[in-house]
Amino acid sequence: MFRGLHIVPPDTRIDFMRLRLIAFVLSSLMVVGSIGLIAVKGLNFGIDFRGGILMEVKTPGPADLAGLRGQLSALGLGEVALQEFGAADAVLIRIQRQEGDEKAQLRAVGQVKEALGERLEYRRTEFVGPKVGRELIEDAVLAVVLALGGIAAYIWFRYEWQFGINAIVATFHDCITTVGLFALLGLEFNLTTVAAVLTIAGYSVNDTVVIYDRVREELRRYKKMPLYDLINMAVNKTLSRTVVTSGLTLLSVLALYGFGGEVLRGFSLALIWGIVIGSYSTVFIATPLLLYMKLRRGESAPAKAAEGKPKPAAEAPGGGA
Repeated sequence: MFRGLHIVPPDTRIDFMRLRLIAFVLSSLMVVGSIGLIAVKGLNFGIDFRGGILMEVKTPGPADLAGLRGQLSALGLGEVALQEFGAADAVLIRIQRQEGDEKAQLRAVGQVKEALGERLEYRRTEFVGPKVGRELIEDAVLAVVLALGGIAAYIWFRYEWQFGINAIVATFHDCITTVGLFALLGLEFNLTTVAAVLTIAGYSVNDTVVIYDRVREELRRYKKMPLYDLINMAVNKTLSRTVVTSGLTLLSVLALYGFGGEVLRGFSLALIWGIVIGSYSTVFIATPLLLYMKLRRGESAPAKAAEGKPKPAAEAPGGGA
């Protein structure tokens, strides 16, 4: 009989909890290091946050992004980013803000038009000021904070407060180390990266909820089993699902990283890191932290079923009619 494919054997008994202290130390170093890099080295903010010039152009045929990027890079205007915008012949050009006033920005636009020629249709030209960039940074931080708060409230409502706190710790760990990775490598941090961080938060908590469901189920079933063994059992029982889900998602994102082009490179790299670190934090951070929480042992299903049955009527003294 066909019993399905098991990438992880059903009888796996890995002692994950034994590695929890090593994982706690490693994660603490990563979080502290990430915060230090962000504070000292800073992030390489993209045009979205720093401000700059935004141009939308239409080419006669499918746009040659590599050729256009080479022409614009030779102008010495600083950072230049290009991407398709809704169609193969529509291109969005972002150029970093030039030193000086509005005249300096207009000169840069003139250089771009001169380099690309009259064969292109220039649909719009916009200037993003530094004030707008600061507002976008504030909105991005607010979006991440609200997302983390919503996740914590959901876990708290669905389970208990202990689960909510642990889930938010693990999710914060995943998000801050992702931002720290960008600070370490000096990669461009823009609105696309913020979208990746929010995606990582959702992916991480989804993986955590699956194991938490199993932990809650085992707590109701095994009232006297040591918590250490019970959590180990729960992680092992969900290990196959974690490996399959994370593995397939990782394959998709690796393809995106390899063939998605320069514009999606930072986004896909953030997701690759997020998938790996999210699976790690679920198994080695969010779940082991439950060992230090006073979890309530729920009642087992048989006990609840017994409570639902009517009790037999007591026999009257003396019996008989």
